Amino acid sequence: MIRRALSAALVPAALAIALAAEGSGGTPHVQIKQFAFVPATLTVPVGATVTWTNADEEPHTVTASDRAYTSPGIEQNETYTHRFTAPGTYTYFCALHPHMTATIVVQ
Repeated sequence: MIRRALSAALVPAALAIALAAEGSGGTPHVQIKQFAFVPATLTVPVGATVTWTNADEEPHTVTASDRAYTSPGIEQNETYTHRFTAPGTYTYFCALHPHMTATIVVQ
């Protein structure tokens, strides 16, 4: 009986942790917080759509180093998404705060 109760309690908790690790609904996710992209390097499969969410009070952008894509200013709690259709290593930065840099690796 104790084993069954523990199992019933642990399975939903493990599922919640797994979903949080994947991001919302399994979508690869980058947080913008404390003037940094977290994680600084994210590896995704070809065709993945990455979502960035700004947790800072200041606006930020997601701008490809080669300028292939750029977001408008992302305000606090707003999101931006971009789909990566080809393998490669994609570096990006915040055009408003150029010291903020990160990388998406598409495999």
